[in-house]
Amino acid sequence: MGGMPSAHATLVCALATSVALVQGVDSTVFAFSVILAAIVMYDAAGLRQEISEQGTIINIMITELFQGKPGFEQHLRELIGHTKVEVLAGAALGILLAWLWT
Repeated sequence: MGGMPSAHATLVCALATSVALVQGVDSTVFAFSVILAAIVMYDAAGLRQEISEQGTIINIMITELFQGKPGFEQHLRELIGHTKVEVLAGAALGILLAWLWT
C-alpha cells in the first residue's frame, strides 16, 4: 500500500500505453484507459496521502488523550498512499515496459 514505485501507476500506465500502441491514440479504448490511469494515480498520490496524514494526527491525539489507559494501545496505519515521486516513477516504468513489450 505504498513504496517505490507505485505498482498501481505502473499497471494503468502500461495498459494505456499498450492500448495507444495497438489501437492508436484516437481510439475510444485509449481515452477510457487514460481516464482510468488518471483516477488511479490521483487516488494513490492524493487521497490516500491525505488519509495517511490524518492517521498520523489521530494517532497523536489517541496517545495524548488516552495515555496509560488500557484498550487504546492500537493505532491506525500511517503509511497508506504513495508520494508523487513514487507515482511518477511507477507511471514511467509502466510506459517503458509497455513500449518494450509491445
